[in-house]
Amino acid sequence: MIPFSVTPVLRAYAQRRRTALARQDPVAAQEQELRKLVMRASNTRFGRDHGFATLRNVADYQRAVPLRRYEDFWRDYWQAVFPVLVDVTWPGKIPFFAATSGTTAGTSKNIPVTHAMNQANIRGALDLLLHHLVHRPQSRAIDGKNFFLGGSVALKERAPGVFSGDLSGIALHETPFWYRGFTFPPAPIAREADWEKKIEDIAHLAPEADIRILGGTPPWLLHLIGKQQALAGEPVIADTLYPNLELLVHGGVGFAPYRARFERFLNGRAEMREIYPASEGLIASQDEGPEDGLRLMLDNGLFFEFIPVDELDNPSPTRHTVADAELGVNYALALSTCAGCWSYIIGDTVRFVSLRPPRIRITGRISYFLSAFGEHLTGEEIEAAVTAGAASIDVSLSDFAVGAKFPSAPGELGKHIYIVECDRYPLGDTDADAFRAALDRALCCSNDDYRTERKDYAVIGAPQLLFVPPGTFAEWMKLRGRFGGQNKVPRVVNDTGLFSHLEEFARARTSL
Repeated sequence: MIPFSVTPVLRAYAQRRRTALARQDPVAAQEQELRKLVMRASNTRFGRDHGFATLRNVADYQRAVPLRRYEDFWRDYWQAVFPVLVDVTWPGKIPFFAATSGTTAGTSKNIPVTHAMNQANIRGALDLLLHHLVHRPQSRAIDGKNFFLGGSVALKERAPGVFSGDLSGIALHETPFWYRGFTFPPAPIAREADWEKKIEDIAHLAPEADIRILGGTPPWLLHLIGKQQALAGEPVIADTLYPNLELLVHGGVGFAPYRARFERFLNGRAEMREIYPASEGLIASQDEGPEDGLRLMLDNGLFFEFIPVDELDNPSPTRHTVADAELGVNYALALSTCAGCWSYIIGDTVRFVSLRPPRIRITGRISYFLSAFGEHLTGEEIEAAVTAGAASIDVSLSDFAVGAKFPSAPGELGKHIYIVECDRYPLGDTDADAFRAALDRALCCSNDDYRTERKDYAVIGAPQLLFVPPGTFAEWMKLRGRFGGQNKVPRVVNDTGLFSHLEEFARARTSL
């Protein structure tokens, strides 16, 4: 039972915060944020190396601090003293590390997380609730249980007072004691490392809890819902499982392929809002409709830089800020943070859909470009095309991945192979042909290079589709040791060995 109502307090905070956001000057807010970050870190090793004490403005900072990636920070600043980082890139001792293995086959990473970052993440979550309250003023979402489907919350102690694990575990560790009565699932289930057992326990227990807010990565939320439907022996909707649900929070992957399934599941029961979380910080959240993009959190411990993707490999790429970013350009995102990352390229790509206030859409990952034959497809274009294919035959996607197949004989064309899992299986030839035609048409319309290579030069053959049974991607992720809420299926697989492994596994599943 919830001990007391915090809705009146939240509504009062929301009103003040909404007024502040309405008056916010994006450029001034970011300049102030950078000044605060630089001042805090001026006596760290990194701050001394880069003359933080002498920096006066954004231009000074960008001249002094080059763009870096995780590998650069690990080699030059973190590895030698890990896990005890004291006054290295952020003042004091780093208490937490978010352990992430990446989406594809990349090496594991340990991203610093500070108390300041945890507080910033809490403020960012409150901003999302603010946007919800603006659109649903009578909401009492916070008076029930808040359920985020994440990984195990168990943390590993790396050194005295230094812990590593999933972000969900770090967040729970930092959650105020008074708020823990508002969270779900109970601690024993939350700490469970066996993902299948965890899902099984949650599926049984969740309908008995007063869940008002449900959040997570869309594919894993659908995995849980599928488990609950299996227990019920029939399709279920939110009215049955979560009768008091008011808000569904999603993030981590593009939502367009899943929207239709969640709309059917929610049946008008709850509002859907997207949030943009990363191990390096909470970046943006949806303040208006889904078509309006995600509003950057400009005054919350992060300073943003935007590098045109086609300049990333240049010796001195252009580094834009909210002061001079442009609409429609595909940018790689770099962050300077209150956890000691500085002009750190996080690997995501974004484009602006609004400048005042700054709102973005996530377009993919730096590695999520498919250009085996000069087609230069972005993750966003691929996702939209697969969504169009599914809509053309009225199926809902569970997950998908695409990779390139290179010619193996003279005169043979290269092709893209799409491995698709949806809510209907198997599909007949007519439906498969319609899906393929809609996908191909969407790519030709959205990308000139693809259309040229596909139609004019005939370098790329027609896309090949492999439809797989329900549960295929979950089983493949389990086989790779990537099963659970903090892991994502790679949408674009440029690693030929990894894609061959997926294709072989998928074809074996279709023959069962």
